[in-house]
This record gives sequence, structure tokens and C-alpha cells, in this order.
Amino acid sequence: MKRIAIDVFGGCGGLSQGIKNAGFEVIASIEKLESARKVYKINHPEVLLFEDIRKIKGVDILRSLKIKKGDLDLLAGCPPCQGFSSMRTKNRKNPVEDERNDLILDFLRLAKDFEPKTILIENVPGLLLDPRLEKVKKELKRLGYYICDGVLNASHFGVPQRRRRMILMASKFAPIALPEPKQINIVTVRKAIGKLKPPKLSKNPLHNLYAQISPEVMKKIKKIPKDGGSRSHLALTDQLPCHAKLIKKNVTGFNDVYGRLSWDKESSTITRFSTNPSKGRFLHPVQDRGLTIYEAAILQSFPKSYKFPIELGIMKLASMIGEALPPLFAKAQARHLHQHLIKHNGK
Repeated sequence: MKRIAIDVFGGCGGLSQGIKNAGFEVIASIEKLESARKVYKINHPEVLLFEDIRKIKGVDILRSLKIKKGDLDLLAGCPPCQGFSSMRTKNRKNPVEDERNDLILDFLRLAKDFEPKTILIENVPGLLLDPRLEKVKKELKRLGYYICDGVLNASHFGVPQRRRRMILMASKFAPIALPEPKQINIVTVRKAIGKLKPPKLSKNPLHNLYAQISPEVMKKIKKIPKDGGSRSHLALTDQLPCHAKLIKKNVTGFNDVYGRLSWDKESSTITRFSTNPSKGRFLHPVQDRGLTIYEAAILQSFPKSYKFPIELGIMKLASMIGEALPPLFAKAQARHLHQHLIKHNGK
């Protein structure tokens, strides 16, 4: 029996890819951003795509899919997390107020309309501290769901990247726990992208799409030690003026800025700025450049065959790749729920 799922906040399709690889049939998704919708449609053409969660009713989706309340096996979603992210909540007790924070309540609305057999929500760890999540959990419990939540690291599930994420799972049938990490040996940057040719020798247009660096900054980057070095290794005279000022004030600042990835470690978290070395540890381990779009996608565990239209440009592609749920991580969570359904709800 094919289990059916809906992916809310579909983005460019990372979660859907993982859900499908776990054995579910994704029958619908919701995504408002036009560029992300374009990528999603190219890679998941069979999925019915709705546009704006705030303007669609659950009953209309059910009617379009010709299914009834309670038929859905999995409702999954990664609500936009900018307001809950560690960068925006730094030195703050509460999440930054952002209208997108309330989209998790629209997810709850659909959960009430669908009453799916299981639920999966992914977000940054900061969401665990937000009262909106408490409201979601309270309402789901009222509907008869068993709930578990916690923080998992994607690198423990085969993703070549340190990426801590909040996971919430819910089941209509029985108590459920988060999956145990199964990745004993971390997948390193070397294993993920070490065999790729330098961009100029590659015929892959996505591997030739990376940030252009000014001659002045390039001189400094060339002095950063290979394989894990960072700007902290540079002399004061080689620091950018903004960094030199911080050092003189004995303020460390963001040490990963203009840092190189290490071959034999997992990558730092791939963000929407991961092709920009000025935004984090996003320099190639040995080549004097930032990550390419192709490398960012691989470090996010997208299949190498996944299609990203180059005409969308580096900024849009980097943003949607960095904001996606890594497919391998999504697969592990969805497979856990799939096995739970088999055990408690038949084959």
C-alpha cells in the first residue's frame, strides 16, 4: 500500500525528495515563492502544487485530491524559520517578531482540517522556545496525537554538514520517539565534493556559478591556510578594515567569516549565504574561492541529478538551497514515520 503525504512550505523540494525516498507518495505541496515553485515543478512534476497557505483551505485541498479527512498518512512541513534563527535571536530571549513566524499556525490549521495519521515539523532549535509551538502541541494533543520533539544533527544521518534542527513528530496511533542517529562515520567534505573538478574544468554550469571576489579580498584569501584555516590566522595588517577594528577592541566577532572548510570534517551549516565567503566558513578547503551552487547542493545532500535552473541566478539558488531541509535528513525522519505506520496501522 502506497502511503500518501503532503509537504507544506515545499520550497525547492528538499523535504519532498526525502519523503519520496522514504517510501511515501507526495500528492501535494504548498509554496508561495515563484522561483522555488519553478524548481519544485521541474523536479516533482507529478505533485499538485498550491501557492499560498494563508489563502487555501484544507477542505479545498481535500476536494482537489479526492481524499477525505483522516486519509492522509503524513503531513510534513518546514515553516519559514528566519524569525527563530540563532542569528536573529542572538543576545535575545525571544524570537524576532516576523510575520512568517505565524505560518506555523497555518500549518496547525491544515492539520486540524486533514487530521493526518502522522505529522512531521522541522525548524531551527529556537522554535522550541516559542509559545506558538506550545500552542501547536497543545492543540495536537487535544486532537488525540502522541507527540515527541527534540533537536537532531543532520550529520548523524548521512548529511555531510553540521546542521542542528528541531524535529517534532506526532502520531494518531501510539507513542513515538525521534529516530536514533545511525551515522557512525561522519560524511566528510572530502567524500562529498573532494573528487569534483575545479569549476573552470567542469562542464556543469552549476559548478561554474560561484561568487566573484574583488582583487583586494582575494589577496587576503590566498593567505588563509588551506584545509580549515580562517581569518584568525591572518596578521593584523592582512585583516579587512572592519575585522581589524574588532581585533583592536579585543572583540572576536564572527571567526568563521572567510574561513575554509576542512577536508576531513563535515561542512559548517549551509545557509542561504553559503556561496558568499564573507558570511561564514564557506571557502573551498584548498581552492581560493567560495562554494559553487553545485557544491552547496551536494553538501545539502541533494541528488547530483537534481535540477536547478541556472537562469535564476546565484542569489536565488543559494537562498533556496540553504533554506531547504536536506533530503537525506528528511528521508531518515520520514522513514521513521513510515515504519511507525507499518507497525501500528498495517502494511
